[in-house]
Amino acid sequence: MKITKKQLDTLNAEINITLDQADFQSKVDTILLDYKKKANIPGFRKGQVPMGMIKKQYGKAVLVEEVNKILQENLNKHLTEEKLSILGNPLPKVLSETFDWNSATLSFDFEIGLSPEFEVSLKTKKSVTSYKVEADKKMVANQILSIRKQYGKITPEKAVTASSEITGTFSSEEAGIDKKTTITLDQLKAKNAITSLQGAEVGASISLDTKGLFKEDAAFAGAFGLEAAEAKDLKTTVVFTIEEINERTPAALDQELFDKLFGKDVVSSEKELDQKIKEDAEKQFVQQADQKLLNDVTEALIAQTKFDLPGAFLTRWIQTSGEKPLTDEEAKAEYERSEQGLRYQLIEAKIIEANALQVSFEDLKSFAKDLIKEQMAQYGQLDPKDEELDGIAARVLSNQEEVKRLSEQMMSQKLITLYKEKANLKEKTLSYEDFVKEVYGA
Repeated sequence: MKITKKQLDTLNAEINITLDQADFQSKVDTILLDYKKKANIPGFRKGQVPMGMIKKQYGKAVLVEEVNKILQENLNKHLTEEKLSILGNPLPKVLSETFDWNSATLSFDFEIGLSPEFEVSLKTKKSVTSYKVEADKKMVANQILSIRKQYGKITPEKAVTASSEITGTFSSEEAGIDKKTTITLDQLKAKNAITSLQGAEVGASISLDTKGLFKEDAAFAGAFGLEAAEAKDLKTTVVFTIEEINERTPAALDQELFDKLFGKDVVSSEKELDQKIKEDAEKQFVQQADQKLLNDVTEALIAQTKFDLPGAFLTRWIQTSGEKPLTDEEAKAEYERSEQGLRYQLIEAKIIEANALQVSFEDLKSFAKDLIKEQMAQYGQLDPKDEELDGIAARVLSNQEEVKRLSEQMMSQKLITLYKEKANLKEKTLSYEDFVKEVYGA
């Protein structure tokens, strides 16, 4: 067997593998002999079929299969030994119609696309905004009021007042709406709707125009059980049938409430409560700000880091690598869709290698336990035992899909930490409301 590489250019090469009969013939003969022992052919006793007939019937198929196995095994071995960094998978060149499988030597060519050589600088020419999102006094106050209402006392009322919680069903046969929900008057924007509901009693059915009904799009969509895009264009009349009217008296800001929320004596004053609510809210904001940072640095690196790709090769590879072959146009379109993602995969791999970023099993186990602990806290389990966390983490990490997902999350966190240390960033502090407006245009 002889393996050689021909460099076509910096990004494309061909590998030739030439096989002598000695490389495959003994394996082929062994398989054909096994076929002969088991063959059931009319007119011959089992095991007595002439080898010539076996070779005529099965010889070429066995030869092709065994040669392909040898080619694949040795091609992969060669790529590893020569440390060739390739994109996609090698593509076998189509054999000519006159290819002679009975020749003393068999020669096969494979196309390969090579990874480009390039350097990555985290110091992008244009700085990337790193957002610090703060929970302002208004947000903290609203959150505390929401908590007090959640733990407060509910009293049934006969008629709707300005502070009532109104449970009922929105319905519209024309729009396909039949949704039970709870609303308050301060969620509404339309003055005529507020006027129609004030003083209404249980059992009343009130027609409301959906246009401009709610102050916020999210409340609008949730009230009618629609997706945001559907709700945005909804202009119709709905009937709201009142089923319950309740007055919710907020819970007192006392030690009993503090202990319910955070565990015994963790918080012991309204000032400490304000600070704890602010801290917890801002922890959630960090995740959103970090994701924005990761996305923006990614875009900046792709824009700044210039290198060529073996596009023609990758298009041909995409064309043949799926369950069914694609047309030239389909393969070209698919390559164009995936090119940016491929570029960042290469850039990210270079950054990870250059900065020796790794995810160890112990890191992964600790990360999984922290996530489990957070989830348990949401259900009131504030102090789980370490043995319990170890057991749950072990079950989670026995699932390879979960291991992959958590590893990707951890690596993203390591990249974010790296970017905060070394990338060209400018910090900007905003309230959450302003952050949403600036980042999402909402």
